[in-house]
Amino acid sequence: VQLQASGGGLVQDGGSLRLSCAASGYTLNDYDMGWFRQAPGKEREFVAAIHWSGVNTYYADGVKGRFTISRDNAKNTVYLHMDTLKPEDTAVYFCARKTPRSRGVSGSYYFQRHYDSWGQGTLVTVSS
Repeated sequence: VQLQASGGGLVQDGGSLRLSCAASGYTLNDYDMGWFRQAPGKEREFVAAIHWSGVNTYYADGVKGRFTISRDNAKNTVYLHMDTLKPEDTAVYFCARKTPRSRGVSGSYYFQRHYDSWGQGTLVTVSS
């Protein structure tokens, strides 16, 4: 069971990137998925999440309107498209699988403790 995040890199202020999270060893179709990030010297924080069906999405306030989470279950991949990037978006971005036990738990998308499998992270650096 493995999650592999990719697509990070160096981009200028106002630029765009698309991160990908591919799963191996299991099918993503059955799981809600999320993206978190950790900036240097800071705690890891929630960025975005998506229901297993792709119907419902959830975002941190600071990325609403700029980031879009999506999934392609046929490719067993989840994406995070990031537009209008800012220097404060600089962080290591992690994808994570949400535990099915937390389905129906109010607010569970936003908290790390409800995710049971994590990728290794991909670094996004936004230069000013």
